[in-house]
This record gives sequence, structure tokens and C-alpha cells, in this order.
Amino acid sequence: MSRPAVPTVRGCRVRLLVGDERDAVLLHRQLLRMGARLVESGEADVAIVDIDRDPGQVAEAGPAGLDRRCDAPVVALVGTETPSRLRGMLDRDPAAFLVKPLRSTGLYTALVLALHTGQRRRQTDERIAQLEDRIRSRRVVVGAVIGMMNRHAMSEAEAFAFLRRRAMTRRMTIEEISAEMAGQGTGGNAARTARSAP
Repeated sequence: MSRPAVPTVRGCRVRLLVGDERDAVLLHRQLLRMGARLVESGEADVAIVDIDRDPGQVAEAGPAGLDRRCDAPVVALVGTETPSRLRGMLDRDPAAFLVKPLRSTGLYTALVLALHTGQRRRQTDERIAQLEDRIRSRRVVVGAVIGMMNRHAMSEAEAFAFLRRRAMTRRMTIEEISAEMAGQGTGGNAARTARSAP
């Protein structure tokens, strides 16, 4: 397995939701030095969220303290380590965190970790969606196999082998050929020919 590449911070869009003016100025200065772009709204690659902000402000903006359409990974700023504040941080599912008072170190590491975690989450979501599609399409395959078994007195192994051969011949997936056959409602003469072939 190859080692993951370190995400680049230069050019990444960062949204700041920081209550303290001094923290905001420090972060703004460091982010510009790193080549990041600050955005006020819309799409962001990373959001830096101060969990010590007014809870009302955070509640209005959704669980991440952001526009509900923004699914950017969160870097949480932690000032008070009380159970309620930490629970608030966990509600935002942070990809990284920084402890206040902020210093000139740690931001780059937090951003890289957040970008990497965000990328992994997107890949995981895509993989889950693919697997869910595959599960749905497997039902079509099972239906096609059962249909061929009933119509052509084939065993399960014979019906599946026929589908596999037909899919390879037509350069289609088994799921696609099964859906096509289900749409036609029959395995046709090809199945009977396959059954009688030596």
C-alpha cells in the first residue's frame, strides 16, 4: 500500500469562525503566509471553528457551526476543557484541533491533518455509495439467476455461469446483463443453447 501524499495548504480555501479578535488576526496572518485563501461563505476546504464561541451563534449555523451545505473538515479551537465544551467539540466531528491560547506553531499540522481526513472521508463515502449500488444491483442478478433456473431448468451454478459468459461476450458487467435480461423478461434461446451445449 502506498504512503499517502501530504496535502498542500497553498491555495486551499479556509473559513474562519473565530470569536476572539486576537485569534482571528493571528490565524489570518498565518494562513496568508501559507498561501491559503480565506472565504466568508460558500465552499471551503477547511473550517476553523472556535468551540468557545457563543453557543447561540453556533446553533443557528448548524452542527459544524457552518452553513448546512458546507461539509468541510473542521479544525476545532479548544480553550476550556470542560465536559460541555468537549461535547460541543465532538458534535462538530473535528478532523484536528488547536489549543488556545494560539501560538505560531501547530496550524500547518492541523490544516494538513484536516485536509487529509476530509479527503479520506470523501473516499470512504464514495466507496460506501459504490457498495450500496452493488448491493442493489445484486438483487437484479439474483432475480435473473432464479428466473433462468425456473424457466430453463438450470441449476444455480449453471445459470450464473451462463450470465458470466454472456456478460464477458458482450463486454458488460453481470449486473448490466442481468438487468437487460430482466427487462426482456427472458433468458431467451441463448440460455437453452447454453444448457444443451456440451
